[in-house]
Amino acid sequence: MAWQNHLASRAKRPNLYYLATVVILCSVFYIAGIWMNSRGGVANLAGTECATTQLQNTTASQALDFETHHSAVDLPLAPLPPARASPFPACPVSLSEYTPCEDAKRSLKFDREMLVYRERHCPESGEVLKCRVPAPKGYTTPFRWPESRDSVWFANVPHRELTVEKAAQNWVRFEGKRFRFPGGGTMFPRGADAYIDEIGKLINLKDGSIRTAIDTGCGVASWGAYLLSRNILTVSFAPRDTHEAQVQFALERGVPALIGVLASIRLPYPSRAFDMAHCSRCLIPWGKYDGLYLIEVDRILRPGGYWILSGPPINWKNHWKGWNRTVEDLTREQSGIEAVARNLCWKKLVQKDDLAVWQKPTNHVHCQLNRKVFKYPPFCQRKDPDQAWYTKLEKCITPLPEVGHVKDIAGGMVTKWPERLTSVPPRIMRGSVKGITAKMFREDTDEWKKRVAYYKGFDGNLAAPGRFRNVLDMNSHLGGFAAALFKDPLWVMNIVPVEAEINTLGVIYERGLIGTYQNWCEAMSTYPRTYDFIHGDSVFTLYKDRCEMENILLEMDRILRPGGTVILRDDVDMVVKIQSIIQRLDWDSRIVDHELGPHHTQKIVWAVKKYRTAPAATDTDQTRSETSS
Repeated sequence: MAWQNHLASRAKRPNLYYLATVVILCSVFYIAGIWMNSRGGVANLAGTECATTQLQNTTASQALDFETHHSAVDLPLAPLPPARASPFPACPVSLSEYTPCEDAKRSLKFDREMLVYRERHCPESGEVLKCRVPAPKGYTTPFRWPESRDSVWFANVPHRELTVEKAAQNWVRFEGKRFRFPGGGTMFPRGADAYIDEIGKLINLKDGSIRTAIDTGCGVASWGAYLLSRNILTVSFAPRDTHEAQVQFALERGVPALIGVLASIRLPYPSRAFDMAHCSRCLIPWGKYDGLYLIEVDRILRPGGYWILSGPPINWKNHWKGWNRTVEDLTREQSGIEAVARNLCWKKLVQKDDLAVWQKPTNHVHCQLNRKVFKYPPFCQRKDPDQAWYTKLEKCITPLPEVGHVKDIAGGMVTKWPERLTSVPPRIMRGSVKGITAKMFREDTDEWKKRVAYYKGFDGNLAAPGRFRNVLDMNSHLGGFAAALFKDPLWVMNIVPVEAEINTLGVIYERGLIGTYQNWCEAMSTYPRTYDFIHGDSVFTLYKDRCEMENILLEMDRILRPGGTVILRDDVDMVVKIQSIIQRLDWDSRIVDHELGPHHTQKIVWAVKKYRTAPAATDTDQTRSETSS
């Protein structure tokens, strides 16, 4: 028991020592505080700035001061939130049909020889407009296909000139608030369908061997419009000239078309692109300049492809009086065309009534031999046959790929449509497209099927057949996006940027699709409000540090219809920048996760252009418009 009491007393000693220490320290601090207060001082703890209130000595006789001693001017300014960039202004109403690279005023500075002044002449960097091209007053959503083939709202293309100038040729009629397109043309007043039937009697248009076509000097593109029902996809082109708005009419009808002209530079298509080329009184001087323009048609025709000519000088014996041409003149023109065709080693298959058909050879075995007889034109030497962006025309034949046998098809045979769409293109099979294998092609095709299905999951308009007709893919690569949409009632203009590391446009044509080259630092050769839907994969990464992002997006705004949709996919940092500029365009937009999930390095911008039209043009605007045209 004594042992336990001893332990308890030892345990209590530390507690007594602790209590005594606390009492002594408190007493010391209390006395020190009284001493400092008696001297009128204020304790500054550790020299910090945390003591914001200064203790002051007061006496009962002192009055309390409640006046303000600090004003807002004395306080540091709080950082302001970043200001939202102002929206891009609308362009004047007079620019509602503005085509920057085919501007009438700018074109007058250039040579009229060979129609050079009608080629692309884009504004310099300091001349690029920083405004949104407006839709005209009364603009209305175009008719849906197939009704659009035959009807266009007048307010969308307010030009009646062709209804008068081409009245006898059945091009277009004006009825109430709309234009009607009976399907006629200069050489087919009975309609394009009947005209195509006549062509079908001369060459096979039904077995899928002819899929891609080009119409030079297309008018309102009725030939291409009526070929669509036969599964033949046509690129129609014509210059922006005195036949006001012919390409614009074509696009409003839902038919593929571009502003273009055969002049001094190559057409913006790869070699061996088209199965068929067509000219119906297109006013191209085929026999002039040593056959330079037929030489260019030869470059873009596939081996075994067809060239169809109607109009002067074909069947001149029955038409020469109506054409106001002399017999000698027409005879000389036809002889010149026949001579150029022979020098290109083409075979004239048939001439019947108003139609003549030539066929390009399937290889150049015999053509190389007959150069000993036909010295002109020679074969081109060491020039990329697919290079076609501001590339000067040359008076030489683009050589076809070599073959092992005289009956082989140069470059390889493409399969018939529709198998052609998913078959491995000959260019890839032969290994002529750097870095692209058959396996990669098949994987790309499958991947885009999944991507398009994902798009349709969040974009109901894309999923609704017929909602979109004219579609643009700004960076097409192998054409997988377009291929995934081929069952929908739409067409896709596939763009291969000239800055792309690999030129794949030839592959796209071998799939039975269409497209063109483009530098997105410049405007596209098309009218405002061309496309219902624009798609772009890594476009802004490709053009990073090449040109201003806002210029590309302003061009997209120009060529997109009111109410049209944009889907852009890119790296997440680029998507954030895109989104900030889109806000200045006043589109409705949001960022969507990549189809593989939120952790992927890419994101998707989904945007819709608001439906807005310009106010009625003022007298001043109308005068400017007439002057510019």
